[in-house]
Amino acid sequence: MHVIRVVVVDDEALVRSGFQLILNAADGIEVVATVGGAEAVARVREERPDVVLLDIRMPDVDGLTVLREVRTLPDAPVVAMLTTFDTDEYVLAALRHGAAGFLLKDTEPEQLAQMVRTLAAGGIVMSPKASRTLLLSHPGAEAADAEETARVERLTARERDVLMLVTEGLSNTDIGTRLHLSAGTVKDHVSAIFAKLRVTSRIQAALLAQRARLLDERNRPRTGR
Repeated sequence: MHVIRVVVVDDEALVRSGFQLILNAADGIEVVATVGGAEAVARVREERPDVVLLDIRMPDVDGLTVLREVRTLPDAPVVAMLTTFDTDEYVLAALRHGAAGFLLKDTEPEQLAQMVRTLAAGGIVMSPKASRTLLLSHPGAEAADAEETARVERLTARERDVLMLVTEGLSNTDIGTRLHLSAGTVKDHVSAIFAKLRVTSRIQAALLAQRARLLDERNRPRTGR
């Protein structure tokens, strides 16, 4: 079984040790490093983890700066932000810069391990305490402009189905199960969605879907390919 390698980046030693204890106790997960912000990029480059849990607010190095640097690394790991507030004003910026979601530091232990597994499988995560208000409560979360709306309208019905499940944080395998498609077919659909929407991550696609009001169609039955 593949072991999910995790690096925890936080300025508080207590938070780092707590996450390490919880995750190392979970099957198939190993915390390979816990560091502060100043050491983060170097350790990620050295350890080549699958997942990085990154504090969004640190006194030595800003979490957004670390995120941008980590995302430029070859075979960059999945990054999720750690915060104490589910309406943290920096969360939306982090998501738009390629973070795959965010977790609250007081996330329940069993949820934490499952979130790490979801991230490693290519899904996105949001704290259970968060809601759509996160995406609507900050500047920049306004409705999509005409060009963005046109991109969304170029999606096929099946691509819209896939995108709406992406916004739920599902991995390609889980989306395939839900839509009775192979994981490979879902991967092809996700790649097409990225190209049409001109985004580079699942969370960016989800944010655009939100702004374009595509999620309002969630409860409408769809047919077609």
